[in-house]
Amino acid sequence: MTRSELIERIAARAPHVPRRELEAIVHAVFDCMAEALVAGKRIELRGFGVFSLRTRRARTGRNPKTGQSVSVPERRTLSFAAGKELRARLNAPTPGQEPVAAVLPSVALASAVVPVTSVAP
Repeated sequence: MTRSELIERIAARAPHVPRRELEAIVHAVFDCMAEALVAGKRIELRGFGVFSLRTRRARTGRNPKTGQSVSVPERRTLSFAAGKELRARLNAPTPGQEPVAAVLPSVALASAVVPVTSVAP
């Protein structure tokens, strides 16, 4: 989904909000998120996920063409971990698909509580 597609979907759900305002809001949200990440902050959206920065340490790489050693500087990369609710929605069965418990019965059995009985001597 692109930014303009996101704006279109929001406009369809909120027809009373002018399109220009929606564009400004979406741009402001993304700008705020980018600023927070540049500042080294973590962004947590409950139910959706967490954006965080990871630092890749400096290392010595190799130029594949010449085989010569090359110094690769330290870099920051973006990491995203999906939240619990998003993972559940992603893994929910689609119409016509078997539920996960039917495909993996051991998962359903492992979560069942089995009473322990003692044996008399």
